[in-house]
Amino acid sequence: MKITLLTVGKIKEKYLRDGIAEYSKRLGKYCRLEIVEVADERTPDGASQAEEEQIKKIEGERLLRCMRDTDYVIALAIDGTMLDSVGLSEKIGKLGVQGKSSLVFVIGGSLGLSDEVLRRADERLSFSRMTFPHQLMRLILLEQIYRGFRIMKGEPYHK
Repeated sequence: MKITLLTVGKIKEKYLRDGIAEYSKRLGKYCRLEIVEVADERTPDGASQAEEEQIKKIEGERLLRCMRDTDYVIALAIDGTMLDSVGLSEKIGKLGVQGKSSLVFVIGGSLGLSDEVLRRADERLSFSRMTFPHQLMRLILLEQIYRGFRIMKGEPYHK
């Protein structure tokens, strides 16, 4: 199975880059992992709603160009379905059994995802009703995917 994290922006903080590198390495045992970053747009201070929507649209177009028709796309969105770790593990396992060999998890920029990206997604996943920094979300998602594979394989992992 190939899993792609399709994200807006680069990781700036070293501690996040280190954590992402660690879980990327660990996941190599279970799947082919690719992290694709598209450029983010600078959001001016005091941006209007229209300006913010335009920024999301530009970032969304960049994200959409990286998706293939055969990808199963899961958008991280605050209004998505919430799963526990076992539920995410079961979801990944079921998708694999259904022949979905390319999963793409999409993480938007600081303003979130465009409507076009949300419409393209096969489903939406929420980790909480709280808002997390999109850079930190990348690390959290990788950890949960890793945990999911460990659960799937019946291997021990912290509860």
